[in-house]
Amino acid sequence: MGGETGSIRLSEVVAALSYALDLTEGEPPGHAVRSCRIGMRLAQELGLREGTLTDLFYALLLKDAGCSANSARMAALFGADDHIAKRTSKRIDWACKFPAFLWSARTVAGNSVRRRAQRLKAIKDEGEVTRSLMRARCDRGAEIALSLGLPSETAEAIRALDEHWDGRGQPAGLRGDEIPLLARILCLAQTVEIFHADGGVTAAWGVARKRSGGWFDPSLVEVLGACLGDVAFWESLEHDDGPGWRPDERLMRADDTRLDGIAVAFAGVVDAKSPWTYRHSDRASMIAAGLAAALGAEAGALSDVRRAALLHDLGKLAISNLILDKPGRLTPAEEAIVRRHPIVTAQILERVPCFRRLASLAGAHHERLDGHGYPYGMTGEELDMPMRVIAVADVYEAVTSERPYRAAMTSEQALAILQAEAPTRLDAAAVAALGDLVEHRTGADDGSRAAVVFEGR
Repeated sequence: MGGETGSIRLSEVVAALSYALDLTEGEPPGHAVRSCRIGMRLAQELGLREGTLTDLFYALLLKDAGCSANSARMAALFGADDHIAKRTSKRIDWACKFPAFLWSARTVAGNSVRRRAQRLKAIKDEGEVTRSLMRARCDRGAEIALSLGLPSETAEAIRALDEHWDGRGQPAGLRGDEIPLLARILCLAQTVEIFHADGGVTAAWGVARKRSGGWFDPSLVEVLGACLGDVAFWESLEHDDGPGWRPDERLMRADDTRLDGIAVAFAGVVDAKSPWTYRHSDRASMIAAGLAAALGAEAGALSDVRRAALLHDLGKLAISNLILDKPGRLTPAEEAIVRRHPIVTAQILERVPCFRRLASLAGAHHERLDGHGYPYGMTGEELDMPMRVIAVADVYEAVTSERPYRAAMTSEQALAILQAEAPTRLDAAAVAALGDLVEHRTGADDGSRAAVVFEGR
């Protein structure tokens, strides 16, 4: 494996990775891409200039970049699958009290009327907390856009995604023209996509007209109406062929700094989904890179290991927080869902041109040398050294971090477990290198390379 050369389109990378955000929101694959096509159709009808079109394009694809920030709290409040709660919330007018109450009553879980009533009361009492969670989601999405080198116009559109024309949106309660135009397009485009996917053009136009002047800028709804006669466009949304219009000028060099920035941003989306995995991907990548370097990996291989380790848990975005944050033992059905996440990771990465070759590497982090790992039961002959290194790094970081079902282990306890697994299940050389790095870290000054490896960014 080696580093990328030449140039790649930022639009291709972001469009492909937007499928990971669809998973977190509980939407069908391609939701963000289809929303992008609708939003760009509206923008072109408006005659927006090229630079503004580019800003809008990335805002539409990354509109849900902060979506994982409220997944855990939503699951805890409702006692329900956060994917279901997120998906159904987009199909009701949550800005109106009665529809919001009916939706909450249908969504909350509980094995008794009393338990459900307690949850509903807790949700009602969470008013300001809910606003804070919405702000965290919007702010996090804007931060990710900026971290990818996108302009402030893109970030501010994402930040104001859930603001409504009548001032009853979230999180700042902006009204009318206080809301950036690009954010108004985002709000309309994503809602139109959802209702179009559920009921076609008639359903999409119906909700747009009903919420015109409430959720949506009336002038934008008029623009949407002018687009309804473009039958070919609406039929094209049924085909998964990318986001349509693409900016020409957003070419970026596929150098280490840029690719690492993209990997770090999406690793952050994964780790934000659960409070128990805060910085797991980041730390696992630092450990894996340290092990690979100790084992003599060249620069290109080191980059691949680092990025694959950052992105190895992308598939967990498809798992409900009811499972990820469960304090007790998983049921067989829940365990089967968890065991699919490396497959989903690989499927997402295979969509991304510059990360495609990392798909098998990132997807193998739960495979074991004796063939008793998952999801494919690969054996030692099939697992190369980068795969073995990431597996060791993932285990070590996980067991030395607190989880809802157990306390964090000390480095000594973790090493004992890994050493017992070598060489039958885990690679002996990688485990030995880990032991050396941990020993060096324990006795090193704060500025030493070994210490940096384990502290993360």
